[in-house]
Amino acid sequence: TFCREIGVERPHVAGNSLGGLLALELGRQELVRSVTALSPAGFWSERERVYAFTTLRAMRLAARSMPQPVIERLSRTTAGRAVLVSSIYARPGRRSPAAAVAETHALREATGFHRTLAAGGSVQFTDDVREVPVTIAWGERDRLLLRRQGVRAKRTIPGARLVRLPGCGHVPMNDDPALVARVLLDGSR
Repeated sequence: TFCREIGVERPHVAGNSLGGLLALELGRQELVRSVTALSPAGFWSERERVYAFTTLRAMRLAARSMPQPVIERLSRTTAGRAVLVSSIYARPGRRSPAAAVAETHALREATGFHRTLAAGGSVQFTDDVREVPVTIAWGERDRLLLRRQGVRAKRTIPGARLVRLPGCGHVPMNDDPALVARVLLDGSR
């Protein structure tokens, strides 16, 4: 595996959304020492999956439809940054104009976007992770993967520690970096 090739045995891993799902799978296979999954994909109902994928497609369409000068103009105000990135952040106004522009551009240019959504259409995480410590953290203001999915994740992985992230959206690392750092460090002990 990659980790063995670089001389790392069973690392602590963390991931957000799809990355959280991948981290849980590494834990299920006992390839890692601990898992911290932030709003991991794969614990949705079909209706919730459709909602999330529709939201992502709408975000992508908006990013691709807006001319660059419009994106830059929107990024200069709190309300404009909310238009650009409020689906993933609870506090979009705290994003810098440059970050909002860069994130919108990244979504516009994401070459694997449609293939990734197509591959995720039938993904459900249904196995317990028994041999590896797991922390599942969910933003209380996650508008993409709703926080009730965290309760489902806890039912699927009963030994997991479920942590609420107050004031955080789907990408909590930018809403409250200190809180997420604390959760990551606590999960790796």
